[in-house]
Amino acid sequence: MPNARLDRLEERLAWLERHVTEQDRAMLELHEANARLRRELAILRAAASRDDQEAAPDSDPRPPHY
Repeated sequence: MPNARLDRLEERLAWLERHVTEQDRAMLELHEANARLRRELAILRAAASRDDQEAAPDSDPRPPHY
């Protein structure tokens, strides 16, 4: 009986250790994806800012009758 209880506890511990390892791997993948998306967003914002600055003078031209 004590061996069965100990075996059950060891099995549960092994399962929990595997689960934690899988969660760590998933968190690392999410962190890397998040970092990549942040870099891409920064690039897109910089490009949009440049486009806005280049388009600003011509974005609201005066009509010919002024």
